[in-house]
Amino acid sequence: MRGAPPDADKAMNTKPLPPAHPSSQAAIAPAPPPAGLAMPVPRACMYFATAAILAVAQGFSQSMVSVNTQQLQGVFGATQAETVWLTVAFMAPNASLSLALIKVRGQFGLRRFAEFAIVAFLLSSLLSFAADDFQSNLAVRFLAGCAAAPMTSLGFLYMLDPLPPHRKMNVGLAASLTLIFMGSTVTRLISPHLLALGSWHGLTIFEASLAAVGLGLIYRFPLLAPAQPMRIEAGDVISFLLIFIGFGSLTVVAITGAQYWWTEQAWLGWTLVAGIATLALAAIIELNRKTPLLDIRWLASPGIMHFAASLLFFRLILSEQTAGAAGLLGTLGLQNEQMRGLWLVVLGATILGGVICAVLLKPGREKQFHVVALLLLIGGSLLDARSTWATTPRDMYLSQAMIGMASALFLPPALLSGVMAALAKGSDYILTFIIIFLTTQKLGGFLGGAVFSTFIQSRTILHQQRLGEALVTTDPMVAERIATYASSMFPVLRDSTLRSAQAAAQLAADVRTQASVLAYNDAFLMTAAASTIGLALLLGHSAIDLLKAKHAARSTVVTPPASQGAPVATAA
Repeated sequence: MRGAPPDADKAMNTKPLPPAHPSSQAAIAPAPPPAGLAMPVPRACMYFATAAILAVAQGFSQSMVSVNTQQLQGVFGATQAETVWLTVAFMAPNASLSLALIKVRGQFGLRRFAEFAIVAFLLSSLLSFAADDFQSNLAVRFLAGCAAAPMTSLGFLYMLDPLPPHRKMNVGLAASLTLIFMGSTVTRLISPHLLALGSWHGLTIFEASLAAVGLGLIYRFPLLAPAQPMRIEAGDVISFLLIFIGFGSLTVVAITGAQYWWTEQAWLGWTLVAGIATLALAAIIELNRKTPLLDIRWLASPGIMHFAASLLFFRLILSEQTAGAAGLLGTLGLQNEQMRGLWLVVLGATILGGVICAVLLKPGREKQFHVVALLLLIGGSLLDARSTWATTPRDMYLSQAMIGMASALFLPPALLSGVMAALAKGSDYILTFIIIFLTTQKLGGFLGGAVFSTFIQSRTILHQQRLGEALVTTDPMVAERIATYASSMFPVLRDSTLRSAQAAAQLAADVRTQASVLAYNDAFLMTAAASTIGLALLLGHSAIDLLKAKHAARSTVVTPPASQGAPVATAA
């Protein structure tokens, strides 16, 4: 300790030690984490892998029924409307149970909560092997929806943990959202192989395998982020039960409304009323609590409401891909196996968009990203609006790549602006905001699919009526088409009357297909128009903010006081 102050050794209350040999220092001192990470690279990679496994597991469980509805109808011997209830059973509890993480993380700790959640998810996946009929599978899917609810939030936390603070807001958010929102695409890619291997149980085996891998990773690599101390109160339980019923009711209506039609079944209306009433009652209770589960006043503030409306609007128009392109190709008779190339393109575009966000996203650039995303949506929707009955997946590569990239470019900047608003309230609001964001995204996805499906059905009926009115048997072209169909059936049908009837039925099926294609084109045009309106509103809002900033700058006059030479800013 040569060169140290004389009193240094007295202050340390010990004698100075000779300098250690460099080799011994290297052996004792831990290696510093690399630049850009908060932990060593191998450990950080395992945290990232855990985040990916949890996000893919949640996305696969959520969409494995909805993307395979036609195949599962035969497996369960059920109608399409009945098969939809498997999705309802999973999503009704899943939409709200993520909110439990807000206070459970503080009551029991994130590590214990994560371990319990993954064990419950694995057990629910294994229960599917004991279910041997449709009713028992409904119960199992309900339990799976409950157990899988925290997986998305945990995936978020595992992605953010290895990153330093300055990387969490760009790399962390972009990577997390990219993993979460590509779950449906991954499910469409791998489902044909799993169904070929073991039908319904091929899907459930993969689900259980993801849960088992996640179980090992969570126990081996616990979460590091500390949770703020919280206590679960009786009022929390009451509020959560009301929110659970409310979100569950809205989920049931959104998923089944287009199947049973909104005005045809009275129970749809009563379910909607029950959902709205219970959510209103929960809001009243929360507003009058000292330590509420949800800060309703903050969530209802103009900034957060504007943010939520923007997200809901974008989630609605993003249904162009999940319910639009996939629905159109399904109407044309294509299965997921035949659309594999398309989903690979969408997956690649989504990952590319996430990488762009991770590299370029910074606070203050949100509007630029949103403008680019809306331009991509407009272009992709207009390209899809030219579809015909001969459209193939290859024809939609460019348009769907644009829309996949748009989703990856829009959501991380939107979440960043919301997180910054939450950070202004306190660090404990960040996870609360992320959970609420994911919950509203799920509900927005259901609502978007419901709006899209309702529009498609309405426009299909309208186009079918118009096409049917134009087809009369006295028209020479119609008679020629029926004769062509009848002659093609001659090798299998010798009876001329049956051939004519079958030919007429074939023509009617062609009319229905053409009407569906026209309806989807109308929906794509509607999406383009809505995106254009959104772009105009965004540019107008940006222009107003710019004018306000210039006006504020001009209203500030810098004048030196009479007694001093230093300038002092005074408001005009």
